[in-house]
Amino acid sequence: MQALALNLILYNMLLLGIDLGTSSIKISVVDHESQKTLTTVSYPEEESPIHSPQKGWAEQDPNTWWEHIKLGIRKAHDTGLYNRADIKFVGIAYQMHGLVLLDDSGQTLRDAIIWCDSRAVPIGQQAFRDLGEQEILRTHLNSPGNFTASKFKWVKENEPEIYRKCRHLLLPGDFISHRLTGEYCTTNSALSEGVLWDFSKNSLSRTVLDYYELDSSVIPAVHTVFEDHGRILPQVADELGLSHDVHITYKAGDQPNNALSLNVMQAGEVAATAGTSGVIYGVSDQLVYDKQSRVNTFAHVNHSADVTRTGVLLCINGTGILYKWLRQMVGAGLSYDEINELAATAPIGAQGLRTFPFGNGTERMLNDRLIQASITDIDFNRHDKASLFRSAQEGIAFAFRYGLDIMRENGMTPKVIRAGHANLFRSSVFRSSFVGTTDTPLELYQNDGSVGAALGAGIGAQVYRNATEALSGLQVIADFVPEPALSEQYEELYQDWKNQLNQKLNTETI
Repeated sequence: MQALALNLILYNMLLLGIDLGTSSIKISVVDHESQKTLTTVSYPEEESPIHSPQKGWAEQDPNTWWEHIKLGIRKAHDTGLYNRADIKFVGIAYQMHGLVLLDDSGQTLRDAIIWCDSRAVPIGQQAFRDLGEQEILRTHLNSPGNFTASKFKWVKENEPEIYRKCRHLLLPGDFISHRLTGEYCTTNSALSEGVLWDFSKNSLSRTVLDYYELDSSVIPAVHTVFEDHGRILPQVADELGLSHDVHITYKAGDQPNNALSLNVMQAGEVAATAGTSGVIYGVSDQLVYDKQSRVNTFAHVNHSADVTRTGVLLCINGTGILYKWLRQMVGAGLSYDEINELAATAPIGAQGLRTFPFGNGTERMLNDRLIQASITDIDFNRHDKASLFRSAQEGIAFAFRYGLDIMRENGMTPKVIRAGHANLFRSSVFRSSFVGTTDTPLELYQNDGSVGAALGAGIGAQVYRNATEALSGLQVIADFVPEPALSEQYEELYQDWKNQLNQKLNTETI
């Protein structure tokens, strides 16, 4: 691969990044030499649905992902801003923790059970107790929870015919890579996010597989993140208008990839996102874990047996999806920018309205509780749409603070948090609430996951020596620092919100 990349570097060479999100697909094409993004497109225009056949369930059709990716790549081509024949390497970022099952012919056996699905929580909790909580945390850095291994166990118990036909267990990015190349492969990072990686042995977890009595033959070949994952199939290349010598050279979950896109690669550096879910993701040079598994630790993109780089991840399931729901319910006809402007007209604290954004499955930071979302203290005479939108953004910021305090308990104390200028971070209300509530400086960058995936492909192809070189053009477009008076005001509001949350946790059942 190195020789191939060095030969190609003599010519104009482009990198293509795919970001398989929950709501949509993003495609970016990047010039390797200038690191300039030539185009970024999304598909579809409207956000993709999540199917929920039962309470706490969340599914999507992997074949729809694949169709949307193909349409997204064609949409990028249609911009006419580059020569598609110059695309040589592809990187894939994807929604984490999902379960995709294929039969012996490579056809999907059921819809993917995606990251926010909660059906396997009781299975994972029982495994956590039986395997010894502190022992499984020491070796796997997480409880099995509702992660991929537990979801596969659920299928075995509840859909035995599908389990019997299964020949390949893939994470969402592995599935897209397979559709592009015909190869079956995964990564150590992907297996760690499924709680299928034993950090103490640096190998596939026999402990979890044996306990769940799962067939290990369905696990594909394990690669590193930055590696040749296969050459694109000729028929797929023809369908997508690409050359036949395109290789997949990078594959990572969306949160490790987001960290890469912000050059968060070394211990102590921290990134955040606020898309469908909200995440704070910090890098450590230790095999750290939370004793209650409220935050989770996975293999970062640059983790290896020789160099420890783990990603400590706080996830709030209901952030952008809450905002989307509110837009559909009471903001019909308004764009997100218009909603943000309306939210800014409401006073800080939203006149006492409080929002708890927990309506998208069980929340790990709340000990896998399914407490659902709620809006409290509504006054029909005082509260309006602006109050609702502001309260939602503040409630999300308060949830970030709640999780960040757990990360701080585990030694992750960021001096600054980096984020892309996207999704909720486009809102002045959310930025102000986030900085004021966390009391931590924020840096914004004009970058996103699909651009990060493209640059990751360049690293994997050894076009770039490392992430520092790949992201040498990354620049801060705006920064925000806490204002003491505002932080004090938000601290008071947060403590009121936290007290109400604790009351809910004390009264709600699992």
